[in-house]
Amino acid sequence: MPSPLHPYFPALNALGLIIVIFGLLMLFPLSVSIWLDDGATLAYDQAIVITLVAGAALWMGTRGRRRDLRVHDGFLLVASTWVVLPVFGALPLLSYLPDLSVVDAYFEAVSGLTATGATVLSGLDDLPTSINLWRTFMHWIGGMGVIVLVVAILPLLGIGGRQLFKAEVPTPMKESSLTPRIAETAKGLWLTYILLTLGCGFSLWYVGMEPWDAVIHAFSVAGLGGFSNKDASLGHFHNLQVELVVIVFALASALNFATHYLALSRRSVRPYLNDPEIPFFFGVLVFSTLMLTAYLMQFNAHADVWTALRYVGFHVVSISTSLGLATYDYTLWPMFAQIWVLFLGSFIACSGSAGGGIKMMRAMILYKQVFREIIRSLHPNAVRPVRLGRQPVSEGILHAVLGFSFMYMVSIVSLTLVLAASGLELITAFSAVVACLNNTGPGLDAVGPSSNYRSLDDFQTSVLSFTMILGRLEIFTFLVVLTPAFWRR
Repeated sequence: MPSPLHPYFPALNALGLIIVIFGLLMLFPLSVSIWLDDGATLAYDQAIVITLVAGAALWMGTRGRRRDLRVHDGFLLVASTWVVLPVFGALPLLSYLPDLSVVDAYFEAVSGLTATGATVLSGLDDLPTSINLWRTFMHWIGGMGVIVLVVAILPLLGIGGRQLFKAEVPTPMKESSLTPRIAETAKGLWLTYILLTLGCGFSLWYVGMEPWDAVIHAFSVAGLGGFSNKDASLGHFHNLQVELVVIVFALASALNFATHYLALSRRSVRPYLNDPEIPFFFGVLVFSTLMLTAYLMQFNAHADVWTALRYVGFHVVSISTSLGLATYDYTLWPMFAQIWVLFLGSFIACSGSAGGGIKMMRAMILYKQVFREIIRSLHPNAVRPVRLGRQPVSEGILHAVLGFSFMYMVSIVSLTLVLAASGLELITAFSAVVACLNNTGPGLDAVGPSSNYRSLDDFQTSVLSFTMILGRLEIFTFLVVLTPAFWRR
């Protein structure tokens, strides 16, 4: 009698292979632990064995039904990967930190792999280098996983359709992929990502960071994650040059990596000039920085305008790009400034980047659609298509963006109510949901940059783990698997 899981064997077989690869990636922090003799070696030994055995068993046990992945398989594989991998990512943390609960360890690993940066850990300065390295290395793995998922893999699975893929990549690629084959596309994106990471790491080391601090923060910045090996986050270094380097590379990581790849391969800046998201991206950031600086000076929030500009400029970039590193407790600002910065994280990051939120591309489409409806109200017979650059946006894409935006708002409201019902104060609940859904990390009040998520109970932490995965998979990819219709064959 065939197993009821037989229809899902192709996806499970691929998942087993992914788990094995994930286990092999743990050899990197293990080798660092052995090299530095930091006392965490045994934690990795156990985690690697468990991960490899589990992955190999799943892979071997499902080999009999291997075939090409279909759309159904793709949804299941993508969703299960982001749910299951944090289980194994949490193993080194559970082994080395025996007082850490299973729920908190899973939350920390989800935050790492989704490049969120929300943490339940304190005493980071005293943790072994390899443990902090593993936390930010998960950012790096997850950051590139998202980029390849959005730009390379999802279009092949039909998730959102080929037309959606064309809408989410820069203008030069509207009618073709980056390269003729999807494997070459993924390689090109990986190469760009690695070069960006190396540039960030060497730059941080050059401006004064210790080598391992530079490596750890380079993984965090490139993946737009936000984990640090310091309890005070980037404020520990109190170094303007370090902050400027982080700003530059956070901005680069929040741009479409396909644009970076085209610029590198063609040795030209024209792909940046042709990317319709970039003017809006920088325009909103510059406006927000100048506006908030002027606003805070009215309240004497900082000693002088240059100090205000320094802190505002850094946090506008860090929070809006969903990086989440902090140099100052911005919850000391007036509430308007706090909410504005948190709001920016909902849409600033470009499509095809490591950032979270609804993405600048969707925000632009929504803005243009609203403007078109205003014109239609005045001139009902006017024909005014929504355009991105020179390309018209189809009605199908407009409907998809509107549907996504509706579910985004529904998710924020419903999850905030769930946390509020569990006893969490409203500002904390709302900001935690927004920060986790946008994969930003720090929120406001009890989960602000001067504290963390450790004060939350297991139920609240579990809700936010779900929220981070929901945001990283851009809602629909995850919700599809939760519908009863998906499981009917």
